[in-house]
Amino acid sequence: MKVVLFCGGFGTRLREYSESIPKPMVEIGYRPILWHLMKYYAYHGHKEFILCLGYKADVVKKYFLHYDECISNDFVLANGGQSVQLLNSDISDWKITFADTGLNSNIGQRLRAVEKYVGDDEMFLANYADGLTDLNLPRYIDEFVKKDKVASFLSVKPTQSFHVVVLRNGDEVAGIQHIGESDTWINGGYFILRKEIFSYIKDGEELVNEPFRRLIEKNQLMTIRHKGFWVAMDTFKDKQYLDDLFSKDKAPWQLWKTDPSPMSWTPDYATAALASNSARD
Repeated sequence: MKVVLFCGGFGTRLREYSESIPKPMVEIGYRPILWHLMKYYAYHGHKEFILCLGYKADVVKKYFLHYDECISNDFVLANGGQSVQLLNSDISDWKITFADTGLNSNIGQRLRAVEKYVGDDEMFLANYADGLTDLNLPRYIDEFVKKDKVASFLSVKPTQSFHVVVLRNGDEVAGIQHIGESDTWINGGYFILRKEIFSYIKDGEELVNEPFRRLIEKNQLMTIRHKGFWVAMDTFKDKQYLDDLFSKDKAPWQLWKTDPSPMSWTPDYATAALASNSARD
């Protein structure tokens, strides 16, 4: 399946980096988070990508136009540097479409802009391009196919450090707990969509607002709750955490480096009472 990646936002919550590069190009280790995500999809056999570009699109284009395979692959150097023999490759079998989807467009409009590149495919994948996970993607897709819905998104537990307050009688506190311990679930940004999704999105609309509400009304939206690893790189603290995992060679999203044996995974459905981050920037 094709993979649509939303790469055009301003990334205002990661301003330390996003003033010079788009958020998906912020590096984890020696590669941008966008590369890590594409590598994850490619590991599962999905190697045709559509990049929805906007803010600093030239940075993304130049990165892949001048991509250096030697950075993340073993190679043999000979003849005083005149000969380089790669021992393996990252992207030789990837196909990447670079699409200008507007500087200020929201996610819904970026998706509409690449409908022609999705073509006649019955289903496709989509992602906010700022979060990493150890999700068993093939099983997620299988469950979506079985349910026969128009759209699905991944629900995850929030990782932010704040507390949920339960109120009664206006301002009386009935309870308080860390959000990660509550029954709060958010949109993790891993979507599976059928081509019918385009008929649900009107001009100017954000994907998870009006279109998803229309899907809910028609019982055409589902979610699966993922209780494993998931982190969105929204802040500098998130980047530090992901960098630390990478540097210790304990990055759960790098499934291509681990034993390919089946993962333990129990799907937990909800026919969406929408728990969502709304759109990322």
